[in-house]
Amino acid sequence: MSNETKVFRLSDVKAHNNQKSTYLVIHNKVYDVTKFLEEHPGGEEVLIEEAGRDATEAFEDVGHSTDARELMQDYFIGDLHPDDRSTKTYATNTGPTGTVSTQNSSSWTGWLLPVGVALAVAFTYRYMTTSG
Repeated sequence: MSNETKVFRLSDVKAHNNQKSTYLVIHNKVYDVTKFLEEHPGGEEVLIEEAGRDATEAFEDVGHSTDARELMQDYFIGDLHPDDRSTKTYATNTGPTGTVSTQNSSSWTGWLLPVGVALAVAFTYRYMTTSG
């Protein structure tokens, strides 16, 4: 048996867009989620709505957990053909808190603006109350 990963064209994936055969593309990987439809916590309608196409944006917008990302491997059936791959990058949400993991949230740019605004408001308030 070959260890070679099957490669799908987007046109092949588009043919699997219903309850009987449901394929999704997520991050240029192809998943057959037909057997997962009834188990999906968000309902099967969500998966069927994205069936047969690149569902990466919808998948990332929801913010799936690490467990959900691991479960995906059970439904992996191949890679999207290089000519059909999306080059768009997405922020991946792997935490239950909704924080985006592609950037370091402790960087100075993340807190500088709110602190600056708070200081400006505090100084303005103090100036207004002491000069009146």
